[in-house]
Amino acid sequence: MTDRVLIAGAGPVGLTMALELSRYGVPVRVIDKIAGPSDTSRAVAIWPRTLELFDRSGVTTDLIAVGNRVVAANIFSGKSQIGQIRLNDIVSPFPFALMTPQYETEGVLRRHLKLRDVEPQFSTELTEIQQDLDGVTATMRAADGTETTERFDWLVACDGSHSVVRHRLGLEFQGDTLGLDWTQGDFHLTGMPIPSSELAIFLHPEGALVFFPMAPDRYRIITSLGRSTAVEPVPLDLEAFQKVIDRRGPGGVTLTGTVWTSAFRINERQVGAYRSGRVFLAGDAAHVHSPAGGQGMNTGMQDAINLAWKLALVSRGISTAPELLESYDAERRPTGAEVIRESGKLTKAATIESHALQDVRNVVAHWVLGLPAAQHAVAGLITELAIAYPKSILNGPSGGDRAGSRVSPVAGEPPYGATDTPRFGLHGCGEGAKSLLSQFPTLLEHQLRAPQAVGQLTLVRPDGYLAASVPEGDWREIAAYLALFAAPA
Repeated sequence: MTDRVLIAGAGPVGLTMALELSRYGVPVRVIDKIAGPSDTSRAVAIWPRTLELFDRSGVTTDLIAVGNRVVAANIFSGKSQIGQIRLNDIVSPFPFALMTPQYETEGVLRRHLKLRDVEPQFSTELTEIQQDLDGVTATMRAADGTETTERFDWLVACDGSHSVVRHRLGLEFQGDTLGLDWTQGDFHLTGMPIPSSELAIFLHPEGALVFFPMAPDRYRIITSLGRSTAVEPVPLDLEAFQKVIDRRGPGGVTLTGTVWTSAFRINERQVGAYRSGRVFLAGDAAHVHSPAGGQGMNTGMQDAINLAWKLALVSRGISTAPELLESYDAERRPTGAEVIRESGKLTKAATIESHALQDVRNVVAHWVLGLPAAQHAVAGLITELAIAYPKSILNGPSGGDRAGSRVSPVAGEPPYGATDTPRFGLHGCGEGAKSLLSQFPTLLEHQLRAPQAVGQLTLVRPDGYLAASVPEGDWREIAAYLALFAAPA
């Protein structure tokens, strides 16, 4: 079968996109101009919501096998703890974050793709794209200079912050570059007094210092360097990093080896639309922001998961509803904007230069993080369990329930969207529910799920968000909702 979707970029977002589409029966091609799989750490945090969504494809089990579980984030001012964010109190099958080098995450995704006979084509550069109402014509150049031009139904740009696709489309990457320099590195170390199951954030008058534990003796360390007039930020070597840790850290930590280092300035940018005709943008091609909170890779992979089930329904002819593909931008662009805002707030709070304001920040943080409601809100934000689409054009009737909100996975039940066709899950019983199953066999899972509330029918999207919820007697409202998406017979 001819590949239906071209995916530009074989990083975590592109690989997620390819895996989701291929398991839903959509032929894909994945290309990347780099020579082969990356061997650098880059993003290290995988949050509970991403783990829930990857559980649909069996990826989560393999990620857990290679990752380090983190159940809390500690915040210090000097050597005094001012707060803790507990992840193990959240309601999820995965009440922890995973810390693992990005190359491990990509390796897991590639192995799952290979099981579906999909392998990325490296050393393949996308040089030209043209689109019309029926598809996309793409010109690709191999390492030996050979060019081929092929036709695809759709193109998904997962090619990073310097996206070739975005440039070819002439889409502006709106936003700013912030003025502070940062450096990061992966180090082997000894003497860390905080358990390797917990993050550590040190707010020092000179700047922030953050430890992400990937193993008991290996950490990702990020620190701010202040303002600079240099054209490009310069990473610190091991000796310079050690001096920063001695001044800002917990004391007693000794770096014993360097795995990888880099330096950067934070960009806060977002494209004005995540879709242009038959081309979609996801991940860093669509949005970039501060690494504070470790949300970037997760947001990008969830872009892919959000788009994939919708694109699969359309590509396979199961649905012709324009709202499906329109909802990708409508749902994910506001989510990306919120991540930019919230990570920016965290960065500004961590890099306050006024000593008086630093004292105020520390007092407020200590007080706020002691409130149960604040703990719940902050944990929901960081873990991405709080992501919702309350204004989505896909939201159906929901009465007192909030359409577009995450539906917690139910112990003992298969994850939503785990079948080989993206189907809605229906919770309920009675003749109305059975009638819905018979009317919409391609859109609904073939078995009813247990009612979530007595006398209630609940419809859940393949990505685990609430689509509709009505009393059993109003089952025809769900029928009318599903009829909007069903392709004509």
